[in-house]
Amino acid sequence: MSELKTNKISTNDQNNVAIDNALGLKSYTTTQRNALTSVAGDMIYNTTDSKVQVYNGSAWADTGVSFIDMEYVVIAGGGSGGWSGTGAHQGGGGGAGGYRSNVSGENTGGNVSTTNAFTTYFIQKGTSYTVTVGGGGASQNTGGVAGQGSDSKFSKIISSGGGAGGHGRQRYGAQTGGSGGGAYAGITGIGIAHQGSAGGDYAAIGGGNTNNAGGGGGGASTVGANAASANAGNGGAGLASSITGSSITRAGGGGGGTGENSAGGAGTASGGGGAGGYRADGTAGTVNTGGGGGGSGTYNTNREGGAGGSGVVILRWVTSAATIGATRTGLTDGGVQTDGSDSYIVFTAGTGTISFS
Repeated sequence: MSELKTNKISTNDQNNVAIDNALGLKSYTTTQRNALTSVAGDMIYNTTDSKVQVYNGSAWADTGVSFIDMEYVVIAGGGSGGWSGTGAHQGGGGGAGGYRSNVSGENTGGNVSTTNAFTTYFIQKGTSYTVTVGGGGASQNTGGVAGQGSDSKFSKIISSGGGAGGHGRQRYGAQTGGSGGGAYAGITGIGIAHQGSAGGDYAAIGGGNTNNAGGGGGGASTVGANAASANAGNGGAGLASSITGSSITRAGGGGGGTGENSAGGAGTASGGGGAGGYRADGTAGTVNTGGGGGGSGTYNTNREGGAGGSGVVILRWVTSAATIGATRTGLTDGGVQTDGSDSYIVFTAGTGTISFS
């Protein structure tokens, strides 16, 4: 038979129960708690987690507000490489998508240490957070402005799409973005602070088809290279992260395009940036890296700049601290993976909401 012992229980004028001493809940370890036959409303003190917990009818939940320390890498879609037209008008390389990270010991965009920019980021259990994976900028070969990459987002962390490379014939300047596009018409794209770098400048010395070349697109780590004479600029370097347990470099800029007698600018292959074309279309940035597309090069016909690579959103947390909800409608991901005592998830497409418990 259960027995209740107390020195004094009374009610006040509002009919609330008052006791003279502190209320002590029964203490259990997690193992002991899980062995209980519980009903909704049961409350205990969990000595394993050092938390008051209540049974909601299907699971034990912490009382009060509970926060999770979350690491993230959020990369936007890369910009398209510039297109090229007849008359030695070459395309600049596309800028990488904006790169934002708070992973300890690594760098965020612009090659800035996370200790000097973005550090601890807490999210609340039971709250819905938006995740969006930005697409790469669309390629162009018939006129108009090449496509800028789309933004990626996690909660309030927003990375801006990479700027498209400048392009010839109509002489459109490069776009500003997470990282800026490489120039054709002397207007380089500017990168956003703590997200990326500027694009490189073009070279137009004259002399027909041999002395025009596009600048390289900016990367998350370094600026795109300037073209030199007929030699197109290489794309700027990306940044490496071990948020998934192994080091992977992403968000490199695309190489510029060129015409006669020289090679197109090199894309940053390890960072996903596409190579610039030599009398050819530019190469597309690699999907899920935010790499910029390569600019195209021409001699006597329009050529297409490479499309930007799509972005990616990666989250990492202590496994014992939280569980991500199984419903992630609208998003594409590879499922929850583990690395030591941590879990992580990689979102590769879509937009939707997630929550943790």
